[in-house]
Amino acid sequence: MSSAVSILAKPCTIGSVINNGRHSHQEFTITARVVAPKRPSLPELSIKGIPHTDLHVREIVQRQLQTRGSDHAVCRKPEFHPLFLEDAYDRCRDICAEYAKTFYLGTRLMTEERQKAIWAIYVWCRRTDELVDGPNAMHMSAAVLDRWEERLEDLFNGRPFDMLDAALTDTVHKFPLDIKPFRDMIEGMRMDTRKNRYENFQELYLYCYYVAGTVGLMSVPVMGISPESSSSASSIYNSALNLGIGNQLTNILRDVGEDALRGRIYLPQDELSQFGLSDEDVYSRRVTDNWREFMKGQIRRARFYFNQAEEGASKLDKDSRWPVWSSLLLYRKILDAIEENDYDNLTKRAYIGRTKKLLMLPLSYSRSVSTSFAFR
Repeated sequence: MSSAVSILAKPCTIGSVINNGRHSHQEFTITARVVAPKRPSLPELSIKGIPHTDLHVREIVQRQLQTRGSDHAVCRKPEFHPLFLEDAYDRCRDICAEYAKTFYLGTRLMTEERQKAIWAIYVWCRRTDELVDGPNAMHMSAAVLDRWEERLEDLFNGRPFDMLDAALTDTVHKFPLDIKPFRDMIEGMRMDTRKNRYENFQELYLYCYYVAGTVGLMSVPVMGISPESSSSASSIYNSALNLGIGNQLTNILRDVGEDALRGRIYLPQDELSQFGLSDEDVYSRRVTDNWREFMKGQIRRARFYFNQAEEGASKLDKDSRWPVWSSLLLYRKILDAIEENDYDNLTKRAYIGRTKKLLMLPLSYSRSVSTSFAFR
């Protein structure tokens, strides 16, 4: 299951070595006559199921809010030749431009230093996702992910393995990035190797946090918080996390048919059962009325998370809002496309054409610069 970071992605393998571092029934009321069955409903949308205290999100936020100083060495200062580092960031830029075109265009309004940092984070997340979903995923094993985590540790300690690692090492030195969201994303890849069913939304939420919510936690320190914002930093981080959750839920709904071909069903099993559905209904690829009702609830949930993300998107530094609004509005369009396909995400893939994507840019830009919207 591709993480949120790779919505526009095609498989690719990237990187060049520069050293040897390292799962209800329907209820009827019987009186003088049989009345219609009650329609099952989804759990309360505001219940995430996994308390953020269990995920230690507060600790991550606190560490990333620390003022950098001489005694706050998150990463040993790396020593790179300026031209080598320029080439490393250029490569990250090219990858982002090729595989996340709309998001990339949004980054172009950011300051140069923030652009480079976001490109470096994007590339690391993409490479991590490709370990499980990329062209070499058949060779995936626990050992591979263990080595990737060791490599992450080295990267944070100023010992990058290749050019693309070097760009993130430099970014980690310049911005107060905590290593835990990166480790948590790797844990999400481990979950993908050992789990292909989710009993309830609580389990699915945890997966979404690992593979996509973490991206928001990584990005806020780079994008910055507007000095005019009266919201707490924690609320803005929470919005960023919610955007990641919404993005990943949208990925899951878009890719139901494709994932089923790989034996994976990223849908809450208990909620499927409430609508009289099972794995076999997914594998049969038949769009029934029960399926449509089930999907309506899943889409409503994803939109809930996007709504929760909006305020935070407007409280980021003004030069960083456009790519976030672009992502938010584009993912919402995917949900619209599923509805336009009559909820057939079993045989059809919701698709947003290039023209529609480009038309989203002015709207997302307008949202990003509207201070009356941002600080109402």
